[in-house]
Amino acid sequence: ILYIAGVNQWICIPFGLLSGSLLVWLTFRLNVRYGEHGLMKLLSGKRHPRYLIHRRRLFRLLTKRRKK
Repeated sequence: ILYIAGVNQWICIPFGLLSGSLLVWLTFRLNVRYGEHGLMKLLSGKRHPRYLIHRRRLFRLLTKRRKK
């Protein structure tokens, strides 16, 4: 994108190498911290609610319902 925008190629090459190296480093860092699927686990934790509200009474949760 930078090259198409008219930036000198000698600026684009180090920028591409640096950003690619940073991406690989972050990927391996997440793998060490969270396991094989680190990025997916990190993002999925942000999508789940902190707690669930359950509005049924305890007695109804513990009794079995009869099938008709």
